[in-house]
Amino acid sequence: MRRKLKNKWDILKQKIYIIIYGANTFAGKLFDIVLLIVILLSVLLVMLESVHSYDVKHHTLLKVLEWIITIFFTIEYTLRIICNKKPLNYIFSFYGIVDFISILPVYLSFFISDLTILSVVRALRLLRLFGILNLVPYIGQESHLKLAMKASRTKIIVFVYFVLVVSIILGAVMYVVEGKESGFTSIPKSIYWCIVTLTTVGYGDIAPATTLGQMIASFIMIMGYGIIAVPTGIVTAEFSNIKRNSTPDARRRRNCTSCTTTIYDEDANYCYNCGQKLGDVFIK
Repeated sequence: MRRKLKNKWDILKQKIYIIIYGANTFAGKLFDIVLLIVILLSVLLVMLESVHSYDVKHHTLLKVLEWIITIFFTIEYTLRIICNKKPLNYIFSFYGIVDFISILPVYLSFFISDLTILSVVRALRLLRLFGILNLVPYIGQESHLKLAMKASRTKIIVFVYFVLVVSIILGAVMYVVEGKESGFTSIPKSIYWCIVTLTTVGYGDIAPATTLGQMIASFIMIMGYGIIAVPTGIVTAEFSNIKRNSTPDARRRRNCTSCTTTIYDEDANYCYNCGQKLGDVFIK
């Protein structure tokens, strides 16, 4: 009797698994579509709740719908754990953490008021759209972009460090040139102005008044356009290299251990950028 019940329970878990994790059956596709609609609805409700006039008028309705959706997500999260043969893999996966965080704020609102607004993190669950609609080409592009960002991280860190140093120096110069009379009351505030100007944001809360200060500000603004383009160029170059080398006829490549430059010449013994001796380990 106990074995029979266990077999029925195993069959039920398998059916639930196919519906929740599978997208090849009618029930699985229907579940994914319903889930996508509920996610979109939950994000919309959070947005409407932040509009004061709408929240005052429909507060009760918004709360009821919010709880219904939260209970739905809680049941779904529990079923994903129960029917999974390796539940810990799901719990600590990216989607598992996102699913847990998406239901947490509503329950915590019992202890901390106005915390339900954090339910907007449910928008991250829309990433399941790629799996639901089987957008494989887009997933491939996403992996290429992720690899490009990873390959660019050292160069971008060095670039950001350089920008911070420039901002500190120019901010200190502007503090000396302009002084407190123009709003540059301290070096940190002057650095803040420099960063705002360098990134071409330009809030306008602080502005140079002297001729020399305006000349320096003009130089920073012009330099800002070039600085903004640098990270984009770094990532774009790496993205092009990765995409080019993902083709079947792509050559083998190596990364320099010193400057991380990608070397495509299989016969090269030294890095053309820094002169470091290259190893024999190729990247597939």
